[in-house]
Amino acid sequence: MPKTLKEVRTKAGEVAENALAEDVDYVLAERLNLTPSEFELKQDMPLTDEQVKQIQKDVKKLAKGISPQYILGYAWFLGYKIMMERGVLIPRFETEELVEWALDSLKDGDTVLDLGTGSGCITVALGKEAEKKGIKDLTLYASDITDKALRMSEENFLNYDLDVTTRKANVLIGLAKFDKIISNPPYIKENEKKDMDQNVLQNEPKEALFGGKNGIKFYEKFAKQVRDHLNSHGEFFLEYGFSEKEQLEDLFARELPDFDIEFRKDMAQKPRMVHGRWQK
Repeated sequence: MPKTLKEVRTKAGEVAENALAEDVDYVLAERLNLTPSEFELKQDMPLTDEQVKQIQKDVKKLAKGISPQYILGYAWFLGYKIMMERGVLIPRFETEELVEWALDSLKDGDTVLDLGTGSGCITVALGKEAEKKGIKDLTLYASDITDKALRMSEENFLNYDLDVTTRKANVLIGLAKFDKIISNPPYIKENEKKDMDQNVLQNEPKEALFGGKNGIKFYEKFAKQVRDHLNSHGEFFLEYGFSEKEQLEDLFARELPDFDIEFRKDMAQKPRMVHGRWQK
């Protein structure tokens, strides 16, 4: 007798009892190509032996604390399927808002850097959405500090037929000049580690997560380097930790007095993004 989705779902929750229920549901729904609403409505759906075997493999990995996106081999970002592997930062929904903000200022012929590209999700979304908006002749660059991230990003750029120049770099050292720089850098404070999900600590790259004792190590370096890497009236868009706005206000007021700085909240009404435009 074929097993139903409901039966497999119940068993999965028992086997991966330490995993979040939403993570279990997410993996099952993705394997079965169901939307969240379809997943709930089709609990009586019979599954094939092949589907059951695949889900059993997935659930064993969930039970070991492996993140859903690494199990599936992909994540979704602004509607784009981004290939993933362990050791590369999983895209976050908050970063989609950063991309949409940057898109509003993008114009024909811009040279754009995705700084700390990770999986390349920002460049994929920015490049493809720019195409939809009819923005032409963009020159796209992506940099990261790790070879693994650069390899993963290059695979994603290839999948979406994007011409992107990749560079290995620590912050901006050794890079050229750009019209726009966009980044979701490491910004978690050291003392916040104790409050983090173990899946994140176990699977995701520390260099993409932690921003030093005060969380703003990256921004301190960036502020000192950015003038040498922006064209006239160049702009930057950065994500940051919601508790770091005051620190960044002080930093940018001190280091970048010739920039127009604007902070913006995310959909959860937490301060999350900052935009800077060089007055020169």
